[in-house]
Amino acid sequence: MSNETSRVTDLKDLRDLGTVARGTQQPAAAPRYERKVDAQGRSYATGKRKDAIARVWIKPGSGKITVNGRDSTVYFARPVLRMMINQPFGVVNRTGQFDVVCTVLGGGLSGQAGAVRHGISRALTLFEPDLRPALKQGGFLTRDPRTVERKKYGRRKARRSFQFSKR
Repeated sequence: MSNETSRVTDLKDLRDLGTVARGTQQPAAAPRYERKVDAQGRSYATGKRKDAIARVWIKPGSGKITVNGRDSTVYFARPVLRMMINQPFGVVNRTGQFDVVCTVLGGGLSGQAGAVRHGISRALTLFEPDLRPALKQGGFLTRDPRTVERKKYGRRKARRSFQFSKR
């Protein structure tokens, strides 16, 4: 910067002064994600939803999904839950290309399905980092923060009051 005093006659001059004062810094480059695969050719990730935690391993295969030692169609009997688990593969056009083995603890079935979906998404980004933007765009890499609200004293449930009786 120069020591000369500059005259500001217009808002455009003020904007120019701001860029000179800040300097011309280059924006930080986007972080580069690396492929993480173990000796067996698997990627591991942890997924979470509500009180459920899923440990997920994916590897190239025929598309078989195993949950707690059972087939996913047996463990998640409802079609909605099975569809939920397969969403990350559908978004990145990798349906039937990966075998999934996972163990799930805690929560109910819908929370467990959400945890498995989160874990599959994270494991896919570790196996193929180029898939990250598509999964990020779909919101699969973000842990759903909604949990059950605790019950308060003096209330029937978390927010519901006891029935009021005038007489």
